[in-house]
Amino acid sequence: MKKFISTVKNIFAIEDLRVRILNTIGFLIVFRLGSFIVLPGVDPSKLGDAPEGIFGLIDTFLGGAFSNASIFGLGIMPYISASIVLQLLTVGVPYFQKLQKEGESGRKRINQITRILTIAITVAQGIGYITATILPTGAVMVSTSLFMFSSLVLLSAGTMFCMWLGEKITEKGIGNGISMLIMIGIISRFPGAIIAEGLSKGTSGMLLLLIEAAVLFFVVVGVVALTEATRRIPVQYAKQVVGGKVYGGQRQYIPIKVNASGVMPIIFAQSLMFLPALIAQIWSSDNDIANYIGSTFSDFTSWQYNLVFGIMIILFTFFYTAITVNPEQIAEDLKRNGGFVPGIKPGAPTAEFIDNIISRITLPGSFLLALVAILPAFAIIAGVGGEFAQFYGGTSLLIMVGVIMDTLRQIESYLLMRHYEGMMKSGNIKNNPSNYAPAI
Repeated sequence: MKKFISTVKNIFAIEDLRVRILNTIGFLIVFRLGSFIVLPGVDPSKLGDAPEGIFGLIDTFLGGAFSNASIFGLGIMPYISASIVLQLLTVGVPYFQKLQKEGESGRKRINQITRILTIAITVAQGIGYITATILPTGAVMVSTSLFMFSSLVLLSAGTMFCMWLGEKITEKGIGNGISMLIMIGIISRFPGAIIAEGLSKGTSGMLLLLIEAAVLFFVVVGVVALTEATRRIPVQYAKQVVGGKVYGGQRQYIPIKVNASGVMPIIFAQSLMFLPALIAQIWSSDNDIANYIGSTFSDFTSWQYNLVFGIMIILFTFFYTAITVNPEQIAEDLKRNGGFVPGIKPGAPTAEFIDNIISRITLPGSFLLALVAILPAFAIIAGVGGEFAQFYGGTSLLIMVGVIMDTLRQIESYLLMRHYEGMMKSGNIKNNPSNYAPAI
């Protein structure tokens, strides 16, 4: 406890770090306040309960703004969708590959395209959001056409404002701004989930609640280990003598993450898992098989749902790792900078060596990621409340752990630069890039 207090004092003793932390808190408060501003023309008392399924997942990311019919009802999600689309295009479309290799100018052009695509996605998602979740409740008090037009404008403005907040947090605050906005939306549901779980257990179930909290602690520890686990590939750099001085010659490492794809496989798989139930509803009235498929895949605690969900996560993990980690590019960069893996020839043999290592560590990583994704279902089966169970794994926990670790790394670097003792009593937080920042 004494070390913790000392570390906090050191953090606020650094003016730049103190200002950045306060800026981050201020921006996040603005984001949370905007989540409670209801769209004009909506009667909040007539809005339904929190949605389920894919809408429930979005509502979790946005901290309730989706179910509140807020001006931030779509939040940062259209921007994330646009970023993912651009990320995939840079893999398969030569024009975007060329932009990616043009350095700063190409990055600026990609950012411009991402913003334009964000507006288009916001309008498309806004129409679906209004017609599917707001109009059916009968909460609209003005004409439908006027409400549709004004709401689309406000939702688009709200998304662009959230995007601006995220950029400002990255620029003037701590951590990746977009990820911080998602994380604060998830964390905002945590106190209510604990209270609801405590009330459901009652005074006689306090021991059970403590057991659930202890299990959650160990689950978080496991997810941190999965997030930070790396396979280090040794790299030797050739010695160069310049002006009587010797450069290079030291051994370094390439850290290959066990979970290099981050949270994206779960997001992709979760998006597709709603399709079987949705399609089966079309024929469920007169077809027993369709009715069975619809009921089975509507229940995310069923073994059929979790089996298919887990397999899809494993497949998407290999897919997303393949498009985000390029062994050929790594080998080319090493060769250009005079580096080589001991015992491996530079060029194609090095790329093949790195690719084999990535394939070997991705397999256990994908199984562990699938296990983390289906843990909330096991928690519900074990008797944990649905709202509290979502923090036992899945997208929410992975995003929270990833963002928090990334933020701690930045704070750690500030402390070490000012010659303060780090945040850890022994050793430092691994300085690995986080995979949870959207473009994610």
